[in-house]
Amino acid sequence: MEPSERISRRFAETRAAGRPALVVYLTAGDPRPERTPALALALERGGADILELGVPFSDPIADGPVIQQASERALKAGTTVERVLEIAAEIRRNSEIPIVLFSYINPLLHYGFDRLCRDARQAGVDGVLVTDLSVEEAEEPVEAMRRHGLDRIFLAAPTSTDRRLDLVARYSSGFVYVVSRTGVTGARDTVERSVEELVHRLRARTPLPLAVGFGISRREHVEQVGRYADGAVVGSAVMRVVDESANEELEARLEGLCRELSGRQ
Repeated sequence: MEPSERISRRFAETRAAGRPALVVYLTAGDPRPERTPALALALERGGADILELGVPFSDPIADGPVIQQASERALKAGTTVERVLEIAAEIRRNSEIPIVLFSYINPLLHYGFDRLCRDARQAGVDGVLVTDLSVEEAEEPVEAMRRHGLDRIFLAAPTSTDRRLDLVARYSSGFVYVVSRTGVTGARDTVERSVEELVHRLRARTPLPLAVGFGISRREHVEQVGRYADGAVVGSAVMRVVDESANEELEARLEGLCRELSGRQ
């Protein structure tokens, strides 16, 4: 199947505009599955360029407490992989925002990975990021994603060896997710300075856009990473708003947060 070009087009657009792409993570199903499409559209109105749609998982290893709790609420609300794909399809009926399915490997294997890739593409998903898929063991899943026209987004961390970065460059398409620091996700006051060196190491290996995540929570963080990377990923700051907001004000608060992060007036 021919690959989707929404992700590459969006990065081309933001690059032409002279700004970093704002990549926003949203846990599907929190607070309720039927609410997620409207929340996604609110994020887009506020300036989100790419949506990472999180599949809730009971045993996350890379997520901080805010996203862990969001997953717990989503699972209690009955959110399954099937329901996440239905949510993606509903978002796609109302928007052309690029959608990245963000998941751990176990729920996708339980669903059936090839079936997942087929159904995700039919639902309008553009790419898949599997947080705990080792790039050294990724050849078969990568082939399934490629066969169904999905971009493959892999993680690169400050601890990644040159060999691992070479494999990330080889297997990735769409963009590379650059982890700013070791540990779990969560909003931080500052962005680690070492991430700039990692970006330069990747630049020598791939022409793909590079988006920095983990700890990005403020407009100044987006501006900082935008000086050397192509995008900034925000997750925990978004899910904290979901956790703390009353139902009737949630869309407005998420739109406002994205306007602040994107600098859109």
